[in-house]
Amino acid sequence: MRSPTRLAVAITVLVTGLTVGTATAATAPPPVYAKAETPPLFDDEAGGNANADDPAIWYNSARPSASLVVGTAKEGGLQVYGLDGHLVQSLPAPAAPGPDAAPGRYNNVDLLPNVRFPDGRRSTVAVATDRGRDRLRLYRIDGSNPTTPLTDVTDASAPRAFAATEAEVDDQFTAYGLATWHDPDSGASYALVSQRNTSDIALFKITSTAGGTLTYHKVRTLRLPSAFDTPGGRWSPCEDPGEGPHIEGIVVDPDHGVAYLGQEDVGVWKVDADLDDEPELVDRTKQFGIPATYDPVTEECVAGEDPGYGGKHLTADTEGLTLFRAPSGDQYLIVSSQGDNTYSVYDTSDDDEWEASFRLAPGSTVDGSEETDGIAALSAPLGSAFPGGLFVAQDGHNAPADGDRENTNYKFVDLRQILDAADLD
Repeated sequence: MRSPTRLAVAITVLVTGLTVGTATAATAPPPVYAKAETPPLFDDEAGGNANADDPAIWYNSARPSASLVVGTAKEGGLQVYGLDGHLVQSLPAPAAPGPDAAPGRYNNVDLLPNVRFPDGRRSTVAVATDRGRDRLRLYRIDGSNPTTPLTDVTDASAPRAFAATEAEVDDQFTAYGLATWHDPDSGASYALVSQRNTSDIALFKITSTAGGTLTYHKVRTLRLPSAFDTPGGRWSPCEDPGEGPHIEGIVVDPDHGVAYLGQEDVGVWKVDADLDDEPELVDRTKQFGIPATYDPVTEECVAGEDPGYGGKHLTADTEGLTLFRAPSGDQYLIVSSQGDNTYSVYDTSDDDEWEASFRLAPGSTVDGSEETDGIAALSAPLGSAFPGGLFVAQDGHNAPADGDRENTNYKFVDLRQILDAADLD
């Protein structure tokens, strides 16, 4: 790895060789159905300003049926659930440090296994991005404690992730998307963290302190492109003034040392997990290359005619990303295609080829999912509830609705359904 620095990447993505013609009617993606769901979260004062966003699955090797799902709830902090969806533990986000400051707001979460503490014990650690305060928050997981398995081990002096001052924190150009990983060569623990409203992503090294807490420091930053060359000229995604096409969904393949990044309006990138090389655009959104202009009156982007430079499978926003391994040994990437309420599956064992799409449809007892943000998958058997593994998806419009209150939660799906729906071995 190079010394701490920003790796500025100048990339020309020239979209060529496209055939633009009349689209044929696409076959609707096959449905899968949730087996369980979590209680609703409401994003209003009466509901505690809680909003489901991103899940992670903790595997209890001693008792797989007691495995847990950890989910962010924005200003509601972290929620911990059992495999039947019941709430096990709720951990609040930090309060605002002053009357004019923003409170903690947890955006994404991932799990870092086998972290060594000064007491000699190794534990899995849940790492969350605190978008409200621009920090990483770290929680030690103890599966032997059934009611309070997570304990906050964030060092009190943990630094801001991106902002130079607390005043900049309040502008919300803060820690956003997240994935964690171990470097097998050095044994070091890392987090990849994106910055909200920019195309930057940073590598942070996580370390323990003598007092038994965890902290981190920035190693380097990579800036993804925000403008692209197409046959029709230079194109940039339309964003609110002062903002850029940011990244939220991130996942790391530790076996190959690569990360997949979801740049919401652009598509999916692949890059070395240590951010030490240039990224490759794996797939584009359908909206890629469509000219659009920001209207300050409506505060919306007004799109022009589609020139046909986009991909075929992802409808912006590109949101949650997760990896899982099929019984055949092949590894697959699932991407939340938020704009059309579907999920795309790519074969990372076969040059990241797109394999299939599916949707999470309403069932007899649990509703489906819409406008999904974060997702997580685990192929390990989890007892009788999910013997073939588990897929968790955030539902941006949980049913039944409750008036005008924003209602979100998490849906739990037997992973075998996805293997069958996508016709994967």
